[in-house]
Amino acid sequence: MDTFVVISGCSGGGKSSLLDELARRGHAVVEEPDRRIVREEQAKGGTALPWADATAFVRRAITMSLADLQAAPTDKEWVFFDRGLVDAAAALQHLTAAPAVMALGRAHRYHHTVFLAPPWPEIFANDPERQHDFESARAEYERLADAYRALGYDTIILPRTGVSERADFVLARLAD
Repeated sequence: MDTFVVISGCSGGGKSSLLDELARRGHAVVEEPDRRIVREEQAKGGTALPWADATAFVRRAITMSLADLQAAPTDKEWVFFDRGLVDAAAALQHLTAAPAVMALGRAHRYHHTVFLAPPWPEIFANDPERQHDFESARAEYERLADAYRALGYDTIILPRTGVSERADFVLARLAD
């Protein structure tokens, strides 16, 4: 859907803060599947966690991303996704070397412009839902940037600025 915009990139790069600001401004936002899955798994004592069973975790992220696409409002000017199906498909491809998974990214499209939060060590922090280190996050960023470009998306690197300025940047680029 051409109104569905993905904010992807480095873990701990400020994506969720940006999405919070876009929501505050009245835009529809879809929360990152990864964090929802971690909360659900931790609440029920499950093992589909990135540090326990990464493949099961990523398969759940694919399922949730597909459901998010189906449930997203289609009557809004913009719907912003904190990560998307391509993120989950790229992770599964990385874990299992199953290149056919990227077919999901071809079959389920977002807006042609994807915004990438670059690695930003000054704001990177671990929390109960993000337990990997900065170097792992940087490697993930490179895989995602490659995956989105391979699927023909125009990738735009978000500036390392304040949250409000980042939101202004995204909205201005989409208005062009």
